[in-house]
Amino acid sequence: MEIRASTILPARRRDITLHTADGLNLVGELALPEDRAPAATLVCLHPLPTAEGMMDSHVLRKAAYRLPALADVAVLRFNTRGTTSRRGTSDGTFGEGEAERFDVAAAIEFVEFEELPAPWLLGWSFGTELALKWGCDPEVVGALLLSPPLHRAGNTDLDTWAASGKPVTALVPEFDDYLRPPEARERFARIPQADVVGVDNAKHLWVGEPYVRIVLNEIVRRVNPQCYPLPTEWDGPHERDTSSLAR
Repeated sequence: MEIRASTILPARRRDITLHTADGLNLVGELALPEDRAPAATLVCLHPLPTAEGMMDSHVLRKAAYRLPALADVAVLRFNTRGTTSRRGTSDGTFGEGEAERFDVAAAIEFVEFEELPAPWLLGWSFGTELALKWGCDPEVVGALLLSPPLHRAGNTDLDTWAASGKPVTALVPEFDDYLRPPEARERFARIPQADVVGVDNAKHLWVGEPYVRIVLNEIVRRVNPQCYPLPTEWDGPHERDTSSLAR
């Protein structure tokens, strides 16, 4: 069977609640490999909630649907404060990327409490700003950035990651709405260890299965390279996402 946009592969999935230092409850989900321990962990930071970004934004959802089975990767998704998805609505209100520092810290703390291995931050658009501003934590291995706009995150944040020596990978669409590969390479030059990957013909939202596969492969190549490249076929049990989100 070919793996498609709506394919859900086996995993141990459970609803979780993150608790922030400022007293909020954030709804989320943890997806683990079905019958073995994970080799690495993705902490997903979703796009801008005021533009319909949430934990179910399609690339993050497909990572949770596929990577536990295909790459032995645990995938933690959650809604930042005031954000709604099928899982529910997190407490609080949108904090313009500032109050969300507590949300990022709560997710990292959860990973530590659960003893999940090798946590990487996977940010998309607004989520990359949260990763760069608030995610350079001793527990975090590195950052994977999809369509980074570099609006809220500035040079001081980039310098923090540079000083940490932690790996940073930015996947930048050729036709991004905010930051395209040439400018991204200039901006991220402040982080000597940063790897900026331009993706031909892609756009900010990574719509289309070919682009999703590129993203997931680039993620796996960094967090668990022995599982790279990902297969496009699956012969085992599976489900199908029949919701309106599937695309």
